[in-house]
Amino acid sequence: MADGTRRAASRAWVPEVPVALEFNGLSYAVMMATPQDLEDFAIGFALAEGLARSAADCTDIAVAQVDAGWIVRATLRGLGIDKLTERVRTRVAESSCGLCGIENLAAINVALPLVAAHDRIEPKAIFSALSALRDYQPLTRATGGAHAAAWVDAAGRIGCAREDVGRHNALDKLVGACARSGQPLSPGFVLSTARCSYEIVEKAVRGGATTLVCVSLPTSMAVERARAAGLSLWALARDDSVLLVNDGSAR
Repeated sequence: MADGTRRAASRAWVPEVPVALEFNGLSYAVMMATPQDLEDFAIGFALAEGLARSAADCTDIAVAQVDAGWIVRATLRGLGIDKLTERVRTRVAESSCGLCGIENLAAINVALPLVAAHDRIEPKAIFSALSALRDYQPLTRATGGAHAAAWVDAAGRIGCAREDVGRHNALDKLVGACARSGQPLSPGFVLSTARCSYEIVEKAVRGGATTLVCVSLPTSMAVERARAAGLSLWALARDDSVLLVNDGSAR
């Protein structure tokens, strides 16, 4: 304490374990993640990586706990098979550049698809969602150490939310959950508690979102990627204020 006194305390910690993702029998990635909603995680990750076009392309999902962590195995079909084998071959052939496992710097500059035409959301919808978000964050309430991503309709009602120790993982889980249920990420918007890096923007675009709202400021590359894709990007979301960084509805 500030006055120098001490007292015993106990608390719960947010779970973080290695989660191996295997597609078509090939080891694709090992992520540090919270071991819940792992089926959603596998589908959302495949969609964000461009390995799948829809949840239907990712089947036969099996989740198993092993001594070292967790393994999620799934079968991919369609065009994702070629991308999967090429990506694995690239990983074996090249050394890493250090950017989250991406071996080829050119991969970062691959153009994102343009988002669909959309209307600008109302700030009051963001404020409404923020005030309700904590009710959808049981892991955060228990540990104080998890990120959340939520899909919110145009009126500010939260339709789905997922949590994880990793900010990217939470968004992958949300994308996967919505894809499995047939709920598109637009109209409406994605609300993320994550730092707004370019990866968050890219995952939102590839997941089908047209509007992304984050509680922090974006990086320069996040802004560039959002503008190039036509993604509406809001930042510094608070209970009574929010910053419109890019208005994709003005295209």
